[in-house]
Amino acid sequence: MNILDKYIIKKFLTAFVFTVLIIVSVICVIDFTEKNDDFIQHKLTMKQIVFEYYVFLFPYFSNLLAPITIFIAVVFVTAQLATRTEIVAIMASGVSFKRLLAPYLAAAALVGLFIFALTGWVLPLANKQRVRFERAYVKLPYTFKGHDVHIRIGPRSYVYMQSYDSNRNVGYRFALETIDSTILHRRMTSDAISWDSTKQAWHMSPQLIRTFRGPQDETLLTVAARDTTLRLTPKDFASHYHEEETLTLPQLNAFIQEMVDRGADDTATYMSAKYERYSYPFATLILTLIGVSLSARKSRAGVGGQIALGFVLAFVFIIFVMLSRNLAQVGTLAPLVAAWVPNSIFLVIGLALYRFVPK
Repeated sequence: MNILDKYIIKKFLTAFVFTVLIIVSVICVIDFTEKNDDFIQHKLTMKQIVFEYYVFLFPYFSNLLAPITIFIAVVFVTAQLATRTEIVAIMASGVSFKRLLAPYLAAAALVGLFIFALTGWVLPLANKQRVRFERAYVKLPYTFKGHDVHIRIGPRSYVYMQSYDSNRNVGYRFALETIDSTILHRRMTSDAISWDSTKQAWHMSPQLIRTFRGPQDETLLTVAARDTTLRLTPKDFASHYHEEETLTLPQLNAFIQEMVDRGADDTATYMSAKYERYSYPFATLILTLIGVSLSARKSRAGVGGQIALGFVLAFVFIIFVMLSRNLAQVGTLAPLVAAWVPNSIFLVIGLALYRFVPK
């Protein structure tokens, strides 16, 4: 690493940090004005609002807007170098454009690794408090509204509830079935099942157990009310608002596997979150390539015009990310494909721009 590399890396990282602080601070102020009525309604103090919410919301927005802040930082630094003809002098001294890219990509890789560590292990811890705060003071009280609920709780065990009251933790028209392949071997039914938080167990009203040994061989057994444990808790019926954002990468993998084992068909949100944590850091490299290629030459619009163009392209990238995520959640795209589509499209754009930069 020579003096030029250190110079560019220092300017790049400084501009990136400064951009993050400015943009995220402005967005937090806007967010505060939108939610101020909720804060007043719950009589929250400024200390509570800042240290129980915005301290944890700031890193969330910093990560979410990383493509924008990276792009702006790259365009700002490179446009300044081009305006002062420093890039012309650098390339006139024998440094190729490819070599000029090296410190930019090194700094972007460093930021990308930081983002990967942040989203995989650190940010979920902050998101737990942020989501908890929003559930308590911003969002409406949650009520489970599912009907005819089917949950797999074991290799051969399936639970059915006609309805569930999440406020009282009571399930109605409960059934526990033992099914081997497509053959029903046992079915236990109960009018109601309620959660006993003291015993950490379910209390079942009197049950009727049907055992099937063949087409014409069925036995009936009536069992009095009793307590039992199941691979099921009230948490399974609780709010899943942004739950994927509160799980570290190992926890997210374990949670997805548990959902698959239970036969759940709504894993797309969690799968998308998982793959995005791997694809998002690579966006820093791709947007850095585009930013340098766009702003390496002097523009009549000046630095301001190039920064404005950077804003537009970065917002388009985020729109692509959100669109792909939505398509994955509704089943139109596979989560793995959806996570990498924005990167793939912008990589093609970046390589095309790089090709036409004077070398």
